[in-house]
Amino acid sequence: MIKLETIISDLPDPANASRFLERFAELHPRDHRRLMADEAVLSDVLALASFSPLITQTLLQSPEHVAWLRRRRSAAAVRDKDEMLESLARFSLTSSQIEPHVQLARFRRRELMRIFLRDIRRLATIAEITDEISTLADAILEHALRLARQELDNRYGQPLATDARGRKTPAEFCIVSLGKLGSRELNYSSDIDLLFIYSDDGMTSGSGSRGSVTNREYFVKLAERVIKLVGEASGEGSAYRVDLRLRPNGRVGPLALSLEETVRYYEATARPWERQVLIRSRSSAGDAGIFKDFSTRVEAFVFAADQDVAEALQNVLLSKQKIDLEQILARGFDVKLGRGGIREIEFIAQALQLAYGGRDNWIRSPHTLITLDRLHDRRRISDAELTSLTEAYAFLRQTEHILQMENGLQTHTLPNEPDKRTLLARKMRFAELSEFEAALEHHTTGVHAVFKRVFDLVAIEASDAAVTRPAGEETFINSPPTASATEPIDRELNDHLIPDFPRLAELLAALPENTSDPESSGTPADKEAIAAAMLSAVSEHDPLGKQLADLRREWHRQITRIIYLDAAGYISMAESKRLQTALAEASIAAALKVSERQTAHRFSRELGLFRTAVLGLGKLGSGGLDLDSDLDLIIVYTTDGHQADEGLEPDLRLAAAKLAEGFVNALSGMTREGSLYRVDLRLRPFGKDGPLATPAAAFEDYMANRAAIWELLALVKLRGVGGDAGLAREAEHRVRKIIHSRGREIDPAKLATESRRIRHRLEAEKADRRSLRDIDIKYGEGGMLDIYFALRFLQLRDNVPDKGPDRSTGHTLQQLMEQGSLSDELFRPLMAGYNFLSRLDHELRLTVGRTTRLPHANKKALEVIARRLGLRSPEELYEHLTSHRIAIRASFDRILE
Repeated sequence: MIKLETIISDLPDPANASRFLERFAELHPRDHRRLMADEAVLSDVLALASFSPLITQTLLQSPEHVAWLRRRRSAAAVRDKDEMLESLARFSLTSSQIEPHVQLARFRRRELMRIFLRDIRRLATIAEITDEISTLADAILEHALRLARQELDNRYGQPLATDARGRKTPAEFCIVSLGKLGSRELNYSSDIDLLFIYSDDGMTSGSGSRGSVTNREYFVKLAERVIKLVGEASGEGSAYRVDLRLRPNGRVGPLALSLEETVRYYEATARPWERQVLIRSRSSAGDAGIFKDFSTRVEAFVFAADQDVAEALQNVLLSKQKIDLEQILARGFDVKLGRGGIREIEFIAQALQLAYGGRDNWIRSPHTLITLDRLHDRRRISDAELTSLTEAYAFLRQTEHILQMENGLQTHTLPNEPDKRTLLARKMRFAELSEFEAALEHHTTGVHAVFKRVFDLVAIEASDAAVTRPAGEETFINSPPTASATEPIDRELNDHLIPDFPRLAELLAALPENTSDPESSGTPADKEAIAAAMLSAVSEHDPLGKQLADLRREWHRQITRIIYLDAAGYISMAESKRLQTALAEASIAAALKVSERQTAHRFSRELGLFRTAVLGLGKLGSGGLDLDSDLDLIIVYTTDGHQADEGLEPDLRLAAAKLAEGFVNALSGMTREGSLYRVDLRLRPFGKDGPLATPAAAFEDYMANRAAIWELLALVKLRGVGGDAGLAREAEHRVRKIIHSRGREIDPAKLATESRRIRHRLEAEKADRRSLRDIDIKYGEGGMLDIYFALRFLQLRDNVPDKGPDRSTGHTLQQLMEQGSLSDELFRPLMAGYNFLSRLDHELRLTVGRTTRLPHANKKALEVIARRLGLRSPEELYEHLTSHRIAIRASFDRILE
């Protein structure tokens, strides 16, 4: 008999595993019965569900994967490229009705689930896991290349070259992988860095449907098609994000070059960092002979026999400094880029390879761990250093894998929240968070000690050279050169902004290619321009996946521009929030447009019979949306009497529900390009039990007759933010009138008691009291919610609705004082406290991210925030915060006595 409780209790996240099993039974009862009859498979499936919400969702959507996992238990643990290709071919045959790029994305996700199971069970080493993830990428690239080649041959015929005897021979093509894929160290959510090389120039045979073209044109088109098959996003994401910026001449270079052109570039033009990239390179798909020829001819330029040791180390250190490692830490420790992280281990290996590899072929390996072992053989690192680096590499990569497979995102940052970090510790097999953090400190300290030892020589050499350095030439130790347009860091990040604003650095680093620097476009776009840009991003001629991807890319451009102008001081905090609110409203309009097009495939008639509006609450309702804010929304519709026609009411309700579902997915659905906003619909009538879209008349009736006091308080800031403008205005006007009418009818003492009860309940539930120093500026005592509840209580008690377009808290405070609801004695501490807390909240979002707590342990962030608030130190920041919180709570108590 299966001991289910024992299986679940041993997992790091028993609650998530239990929820999955309940949901699986509900959705797939037959598959659930089979699962419950097989203890081994049940244990595996629940382990996956416990570690990864992404896999949980995949299994719920594709229950056939459970049977596949059962079959794979009896097969070989490791699959080589040929086995992967054979499996992919079978998968394609059984999924022939699906577009090829969707097939590749689904196949990759299924295989990663199998590999991740071996990973969390510790059935393979980190090197074996990353090798198999890399093999999977090779197989997908090979399959995509074969599909693309067949397609291009049918159009243009086979590309041909002329040999030394004048005979026509086939021209070949190779996909060269760089970076982590090149060293067979790919992780679960890595980009793949590629280089496309073809053997010879010439012409195609012309036997296809479109005649003959040059080989260059053929192979460029072939590269484009491979990229599209592998990288095109659908509603299920893409197989991989393809990065081509490391090719010769970067983004301005052709996608594919002949072997001779490529060799010439690396011999004569490539800069040191570009040659360093080739340390980790190999053939992933196509003709491996092309890569072998290429590698043989450029090897002498990568590993120079006369390489000066200090110069080699200096070139690697320059690459490291451009990443600005320690500055990005302020949002949370980054296991890849942080001090003592994975990148430092990689740079140690590559630096010593460049320094000594020209005279020693033995150490010329692309794989980091193999390189370290061989460097140890040559006594370039000690026994203790080898142990420290290899153990740290395994620990950090294991942590990185767990972080990435949680939601399938390319992340390397440890969570700041104690509960999330504790869960991570359990997934890493530590009984206590303190044990995990001690291990992290041990490993990163050891790595950085080796890194510092290796690069100390550079500092000595630089110090000596500074005396004789030519005039005008800067010392690299203090002033690293800015990155050019074709270097891996392909935007000139402002050196004064990145240290203070790691969130800005993240946004800039993730900008799509061919995006101009945000500062180059001058003043920010106005509301109309933002709306036009967002709507133009979703072309009705594109499939859904491309619309969602383009929408996310345009949103990313817009939010990055706003945050850059904010951080650089070109716009005020108020203007930043105004523009972010405008961007949210434009995103809502675009998301509605996307959903309407999709819903029309099935409900075109019904869509013509009703109008939809979106109402905003909270920060969006008050027009003060800020970075990483949720969108609190209510969706309403009106059928203008058509529901009575021909019994259409059920169909209209279903069409409205589908429209709302597609709208929410367009805003919050996670794709390879990320998502726009977290959407919260819990404040709709009947909460999670109510329909996603509510008839406007039913919404009014609910607010008039059924809404509780807490709902009246929550909806005081209701505002129409999208959809049909007439319906939005009408619904806003009617509901706000109902809210204030009901507020007047409630006994003031009862209203005060209920407002106070709800506020204190939120404080008890949300404010983390485990740390006395990590003060919660929203939920904690004297926090923002004290101000919000006091204001809304007064607005309801005294019938003071928001007037005019400005519905900010500051404006409402002023309005309440002018109406006589607030005395000057209460107004002053509340206004001062609000100004301080709102600015502090804004700076927290820019420097740390989405949090309501002041991070006492993050000294760097506290220093930055204090300086930006005009304070001398974090200690002074705490003093001001304490003073304001005491005054705010005293005012709150007096108002709600």
